[in-house]
Amino acid sequence: MIHVAILGFGVVGSGVAEVIAMNEKQLERHLGIPIQVKKILDVRDFPDSPFASLFTKDADDIFEDSEITVVAETIGGATIAYELTKRALSKGKSVVTSNKELVAKHGVELMQLASKNHCIYLFEASVGGGIPIIRPLHRCLAANRISKVAGIVNGTTNYILTQMTESGEDFNSALAAAQMKGYAEKNPSADIDGTDARRKISILASIVLNGAYVDSDLIYSEGIAQVTQQDISYARYMDGKIKLLAIFLHPEDGQNSAIVAPHIVSTDEPLSVANGVFNAISVRGNALGDAMFYGQGAGKLATASAVVGDILDAALHKDRAAHITTWFYADEPVLAPHKKSKVKALLRVSVDTKDSEINVAVRGGFSDRIDGVVPDEAAYLIGVDGTLTEEMLDKAIRMIPGFISRIRIY
Repeated sequence: MIHVAILGFGVVGSGVAEVIAMNEKQLERHLGIPIQVKKILDVRDFPDSPFASLFTKDADDIFEDSEITVVAETIGGATIAYELTKRALSKGKSVVTSNKELVAKHGVELMQLASKNHCIYLFEASVGGGIPIIRPLHRCLAANRISKVAGIVNGTTNYILTQMTESGEDFNSALAAAQMKGYAEKNPSADIDGTDARRKISILASIVLNGAYVDSDLIYSEGIAQVTQQDISYARYMDGKIKLLAIFLHPEDGQNSAIVAPHIVSTDEPLSVANGVFNAISVRGNALGDAMFYGQGAGKLATASAVVGDILDAALHKDRAAHITTWFYADEPVLAPHKKSKVKALLRVSVDTKDSEINVAVRGGFSDRIDGVVPDEAAYLIGVDGTLTEEMLDKAIRMIPGFISRIRIY
């Protein structure tokens, strides 16, 4: 019998209990032995839950129970969850989680602690929710050198931008709709300012670099609060959509770079199909070419299915190495400074801005002027020749008297 404990009985934790109970026979056939939830830790009471007999408020009931070999951490955050995860791993109990904040912040320490104590730390659900991406990067694409990972990895922002595009709402109205439907938290800052997406791309980047840790705090990010209907009008004119993209580039002949920011994505790009709360992640390998992972990036049972998949993996790999490469701190910086990154952008300016002013500011690096999309405005496509850097773009913006805004182009 595989005995499992769940830390936290919120949306994901309750989903984990439900999936294990719902698919008990199927999971037993997969493992070769039965599996069941033995304990659930939560400070709240759930007297009406079908799992009411399993609840405890005492963590010792889990950590001192030698029968419990796998712990699902679904508390969230990087405080209590961090302490309980360390305690579980120190006891030799494998831990699986959907907690991207904890993985992005303490992944190196926790994976090394797991290795030291001959157990496993797995986090498939931390990036794509129910979309498998971490295991495929480690296993299915292991024969490839991955040069790019780019994706829509936050369902809240994707829903907001979809509403703005399809219903013509402004940002605040679309955010309110997302909160009313439960897609956005009362305090949505981690989603709308790009923090959530930044954590997720740092996890994927660390995997692509075979364990060389990419600190999410070092990744440049912009949120979506500044996106306007004028931006969407230009994107539509260009036969594109505005999406919050998380991008990691690992070129063979250059430096690694990462960014989270709104981009205009052409409707010809597969990523553009992800609307509403759906996510899409594109991966480029030198043997495979391009592949895309698409699906529901959040939700109770969708995320729980990925957590339970990790529980099975941890049980099957007991006393053996799992598929995850233990992370480490690299001796040299793994990301180039953001200012050195190449960029393409749509530059919005006042209608009386002259070509000569743009020529001077971006050193002649624009390919087209767009008039008539928005009253009293014009726009320029810049960086299309591949020579414009983020540093040059910032300098150009300061030089242009009629500058209004800019949005990057994917």
